[in-house]
Amino acid sequence: MKLHTLKPAEGATHREKRLGRGEASGKGGTSTKGNKGGQSRAGYKSKMAHEGGQMPIQRRIPKRGFKNNNRVEFKVFNLGQIEQLAEKYGFTEVSLENLYINGLISRTDKVKVLANGELKAKLSFKVNAASEKAKSAIEAAGGSLEIVK
Repeated sequence: MKLHTLKPAEGATHREKRLGRGEASGKGGTSTKGNKGGQSRAGYKSKMAHEGGQMPIQRRIPKRGFKNNNRVEFKVFNLGQIEQLAEKYGFTEVSLENLYINGLISRTDKVKVLANGELKAKLSFKVNAASEKAKSAIEAAGGSLEIVK
């Protein structure tokens, strides 16, 4: 098979309709567009999702649930993950700056520490939030926790 031998599959292509080429062609006069109105004119564009006066689908379908505009999204780190990250990156302090510099969070992310896993290293934390269990586990390991707003 070579590029110059390629052909579309049988029946995949059609001859174009030759519109407006005389009455005898059967597609003369109005060129299959009907009589008058926007759709028969050049430059006609229908509005997206316009259903000709019928109630549009986005208004017919029932809305469900509730979206809280004031929800605060946290990037969550478990103590087990932080233990591995401390070994990998050599952290002595887990802060928003350190996490951002190492590409673990984006500039605007808020960080929350949860207590899943074990923390053996003595680390100081400067994060936006932490669970009660995580707080006690950090202090038990000899570390400190500072909540940053």
